Amino acid sequence: MNEQSTYDVAIIGGGPAGYTAGIYAARASLNTAVFEQGMPGGQIATSDTIDNYPAFPSISGAELGMKMQDHSEQAGAQTIYEMVNNVHIDETGEFDVETVSATYHARSLIVATGARPRLAGFKGENDYRGRGISYCATCDGMFYRGKDLFVVGGGNSAVEEAMFLAKIAKHVTMVVRKNHFRASRGMVSRLLEHDNVSVRFNTSITEVTGGTLLNRIEFIDTTNGESRVEELPEGSFGIFVFTGNDPVVDLVKDYVDLGSDGGVITDDSMMTKTPGLFCVGDMRTKQLRQVITAAADGAIAGTAAYRYLEQLD
Repeated sequence: MNEQSTYDVAIIGGGPAGYTAGIYAARASLNTAVFEQGMPGGQIATSDTIDNYPAFPSISGAELGMKMQDHSEQAGAQTIYEMVNNVHIDETGEFDVETVSATYHARSLIVATGARPRLAGFKGENDYRGRGISYCATCDGMFYRGKDLFVVGGGNSAVEEAMFLAKIAKHVTMVVRKNHFRASRGMVSRLLEHDNVSVRFNTSITEVTGGTLLNRIEFIDTTNGESRVEELPEGSFGIFVFTGNDPVVDLVKDYVDLGSDGGVITDDSMMTKTPGLFCVGDMRTKQLRQVITAAADGAIAGTAAYRYLEQLD
């Protein structure tokens, strides 16, 4: 193992939490590496618009992610574009970060692996994933230009993605399980300004079927249990699911405690039950999962990692 592969702090995940941690760790003169497997910004890179981030009332997720990466690297952090497959703790209590091509060593570790889209749970969902069912409007929306779309969910993410899809689709139908949106009133008002958006409250999808692509959806009225089937020409429509996210904890689940929501439990410094291991952002158990709260977690963890290492020296 050469000197270049050993770091004071390794950060897994180049989203708002990871790159903010990189800024604070690097500014504290720690030798810092940020591991990112995709685009800078993580999940926000797939968002068409990020609203209400301080100083940026509206900015694309990809642009904000790039700005965060640039800031982190200007502070002295290094970005390593590799997927991390495993994390191990050695006999000294330090960390080995394994990728496909190499193993990196770090005296402390900040994990910012975020959360993954949650399945809606209807029959046929897995069978037609990528063949009519999607979980990312920015990624897949252009495949549905001029088509009818159903958006499952009633929270901020569902409303935000539906507004993006309304610019592309012939019509967008919101499928909301309850009799109201969970999204903020302001976002809902903006959504309903679109002439090609309608809402079905008290409705869930129970099953989808088709051939190569979808051609049939079964809905259920959540108030009385009545079912309704709609058949459409194959390939003429799509379903986008935005029902929340599940924390991605696979790399560290053996070294942390998990909360009832599946997120990692940390103390106020973002440290887990394992000394030197910090978890930040959407993978944590927390009340609010937003870009600003992820960045705050990263700032705390980057500073806490410095203090942790200082105590060891």
